[in-house]
This record gives sequence, structure tokens and C-alpha cells, in this order.
Amino acid sequence: MALSASDITPPLRPPAKKRLSSGRSIIALILREMSTRYGRTPGGYIWAVLEPLGAIMILSIGFSLLLRSPSLGNSFLLFYASGYLVLSLYQNVSVLVARALAFSKPLLIYPSVSWLDAILARFFLNTLTNALVAYLLLTLIIMLIETRIIFDAGPMVVAMGLTAFIGLAIGTLNCALFGLFPAWEAVWSIATRPLFLASGIFYTYEDLPTLAQDILWWNPLLHLTGLIRTGLYTNYRPDYLNLTYVLSIAVVVLCLGLLLLRRHHKTILNN
Repeated sequence: MALSASDITPPLRPPAKKRLSSGRSIIALILREMSTRYGRTPGGYIWAVLEPLGAIMILSIGFSLLLRSPSLGNSFLLFYASGYLVLSLYQNVSVLVARALAFSKPLLIYPSVSWLDAILARFFLNTLTNALVAYLLLTLIIMLIETRIIFDAGPMVVAMGLTAFIGLAIGTLNCALFGLFPAWEAVWSIATRPLFLASGIFYTYEDLPTLAQDILWWNPLLHLTGLIRTGLYTNYRPDYLNLTYVLSIAVVVLCLGLLLLRRHHKTILNN
């Protein structure tokens, strides 16, 4: 008896069901983290806004006592916010993605929940949260303070998107390295502490001496800080920006992290 094409061709429904199951798992993990991180804290999501706002205000007050005006514009608050929000987004995404497997380990015993679901859930939740916080803070500053700026959302969206992407890349790689080499977490924490000074929060790239420019150019966050400021200061057009470099770093690091997790995620979960 001859077989028809429908008898030979495998059904296409299981992959679709698998994608649907993965989407449900990501949503469930997001809701779990929302209730864990913010549901048990008095004030909940309000602290997600108040924490960066407090840090920016302290920086603004401190440096306004030392300097007559910021490097760009006339508002210390807006200048430091533009740099701090980039660093805050990167740190939150990279740190929380790096601990995704440890956080969701009890749920990863279920076949319907994968290690990739855990990473994507933390990435989406924290990216959206930080993007909302950045929008609220910048809108509040622009409304309450005479900043004299023309707002351009395009460069700012690109800067925040690339910041979240490089945070995902570094976090994914560290997720594998933290699980395989526990001591690496302490080493990484120490090695990245200078980012607060090296990411352009307090200054612009043009303010630096030549030697410092040559060294700090390799920091991708400095490029993203400069990019977001082009959306706030129309006269600021930095010629050092290289988004191809930033994107290349993120893609290479993300691919390496995904390869390590794909091969060693079982070992990490069993440790």
C-alpha cells in the first residue's frame, strides 16, 4: 500500500505547543519574581523609582557644591540622571540574569521550564522595570526643573536597548561562570566596581585627558552614556561613539554564554 505525503511528513504542532509552553513558563516566572521582589516589600514598586531618584539627587547636591555647572546643560540632576540610569539598567539586568538559574532552580526540575526561560524571564522583567523607571524619572526632572532641552527619544531608546542587550550578554556568560566557578562571582564583583567612575556619569568623554580617553573608550557603557545624552542635549554630538563595537561585544559574549549554558546547565543545576 502506497503512503501519502501526509503519512510521511511529521506533524508541525508539537513545536508550536512547545513555544506556547515556553511563553507560559516565562510569564509564570515573571509573576513569581514580581511577587517575590516587590510583593513582600512595603511600597512595592515605589522603591524601584525612589532608589535611583535618591541616588541621583545625592550626586546632584554633592557636585553642585563643588562645581558651578555640569559639563552639559544647566541641570546637575538631569546630567547625572542620564549617566546613572544607563549604569543602573546594565547592572540590574546583568546581575539578576547571572543569578537566574540559582533563583529559579526549584522550578527547573519541571520539564516544561527550561534554563532559557529563567534567563528570559529575568531579562524581560528587569528591562521593562528599569525602562519604566528611567521614563518616569526623566519626565519628572524635565517637568519640575528648567532644563531648557529639546527631547529626542530616538537615541535614548537605542541607548537603553543596547544597554539592556549588553546586560543580557554579560549576565548570561556570568550565569554559566558563576555556576561552574563559584569564586568568579567575588572576582567579578571586585573587578567591576570601577564602572561607577568609568562609565561617564560625572563627566563627558571630551572632559578627559587623552590617556584616559584611550583607556576608557573600550568601555561599552561610556559609548551608551554618550548616546543617551545626544537625545537630551541637541548640541552634543560626540564623535567617539561606535555602536558597531558595542553591538559586536554584546553578540560575541552572548553567544559564548549561551554555548556554555547549553552544554553545562545540568552540571550547574546539580551543584
